[in-house]
Amino acid sequence: MRDDGTFDDHQGLGGSADRSDDTHSTVRSTGSVEPATPRRLSLGFLRTRFGEAANPLAPRPGRTRLAVATGAVCCLGLLGVSQVGADAVDGSATPTPAQEVAQRAAADAASRGLDRQTPTPATPTPAASTPAPVASTAAPATTPATTKPKPKPKPKRIAPVAGLDQDQMDNAKAIVQAGRAMGVPRRGLIIAVATAMQESNLYNYASGVLPESQNYPHQAIGWDHDSVGLFQQRPSSGWGSVRDLMQPAYATRQFLTALVQIPGWQDMALTDAAQAVQVSAFPWAYAQHEWRATEVVDAILA
Repeated sequence: MRDDGTFDDHQGLGGSADRSDDTHSTVRSTGSVEPATPRRLSLGFLRTRFGEAANPLAPRPGRTRLAVATGAVCCLGLLGVSQVGADAVDGSATPTPAQEVAQRAAADAASRGLDRQTPTPATPTPAASTPAPVASTAAPATTPATTKPKPKPKPKRIAPVAGLDQDQMDNAKAIVQAGRAMGVPRRGLIIAVATAMQESNLYNYASGVLPESQNYPHQAIGWDHDSVGLFQQRPSSGWGSVRDLMQPAYATRQFLTALVQIPGWQDMALTDAAQAVQVSAFPWAYAQHEWRATEVVDAILA
């Protein structure tokens, strides 16, 4: 301690670098260095130091300029680091303004060139195609899976009458249907059914003498020479082939064709009309079946 009431500055707080606010700018700009001389810490100096500590927000021109300059340098450094980091991530150098302009021009030219090369829209994908025409044309069409053929109507089966079984009734129905197809009146149908009742009992007979007749659908086998079918017609007499005579419809047409050729057949007794066609050894036998034949024909025509 000096006797003048001041303290020696043993820490070296003085100096031009640490007292920018006390040193004139002309001294710093010329670069002259003052010789280091011991400085006393006066009461004014202490008040100044302690005042700065008490009021850190007080304006300090020199240090303010230094802080601004330092901040600017730091910002520029951070900007450069960020650009370098971005380049490192992208793996490519940052293009110069000239290169960037050239790249944009090339992209613009390429896009315009593509527009000129493909003025029409691309072919639409199946998902983007318009379904309306397809739906309108496909709707009326019917597929075999959705359209089932109508089943053929089953022939109406008439219940037997007059003591007949179903086979006999079916054969009588075949006689009536064949006669109606020929336009034969009801009287001729009754005569035909009564004749078949006498000749075959309304069963389709094959012949034991003609083995060929047994190859066709039949319901019984007879031995009266070569007589076959519902009307026991003989192929040897010119009624037709064995195959044809074994069909009830064909045998009926053969009988009715011969019946309608007899003059006045409709006015004859049933037994006489039948005998004129069949030339049987028992001409009176047909009359016994007239009432039953009438009942059967009426049931079929009803």
